[in-house]
Amino acid sequence: MRVIEIFKSINGEGLKQGQLALFIRLAMCNLCCSYCDTKYSFINPQYKDMTVEEIVNIALEAKIKNITLTGGEPLIHSDVKNLIDSLLKHNFEVEIETNGSVSIVPFLDLKGISFTLDYKCPSSLEEDKMNLDNYNYLTKGDCVKFVVGDLNDLNKALYIIEKYNLILKTNCLISPVFGKIEPKQIVEFLISNNLNEVRMQLQIHKFIWDPNLRGV
Repeated sequence: MRVIEIFKSINGEGLKQGQLALFIRLAMCNLCCSYCDTKYSFINPQYKDMTVEEIVNIALEAKIKNITLTGGEPLIHSDVKNLIDSLLKHNFEVEIETNGSVSIVPFLDLKGISFTLDYKCPSSLEEDKMNLDNYNYLTKGDCVKFVVGDLNDLNKALYIIEKYNLILKTNCLISPVFGKIEPKQIVEFLISNNLNEVRMQLQIHKFIWDPNLRGV
């Protein structure tokens, strides 16, 4: 597998925000969002070819129960299901950060994983790639994350949440594109639309460390 980096940190966002996690970042992505902060994972990526066994051994040595599988886009790798299955067999809790364009159906038989599934709002310039069928399979153990850069993005997030009844199915998170929208504008939007079940998040790792720093 093409591995960009493996590192220990805390989850900066998602349902396990603030908890320790071992991040496994795989190379390559099928999207190129306007605000992407990990373009190094798919634009002339510097990666290491590793076997599933090698990755699992690193995870065992790390002694951290939460695994965050990210990218790039992890679900486009042919061997990723074998990796997830091997991690689960060693009793890790596996969170998959996926960009929302790839079907999660082939992975639904893997018990013990959770999906943090993006919806790419208009400012991403990749909204037309979203696989909306995924919303039929999400549970309360998963979440949909809307990264917003302006009011238009917020309005689209609300439309998708309501159209697909996401509050009843799963968890809904709204995060700002770092430096593009004031967090208080998101709070005001939640209040004005009575979005009691939607959670705003900041990418806390970008406040703890330099927002351009890798491996955190």
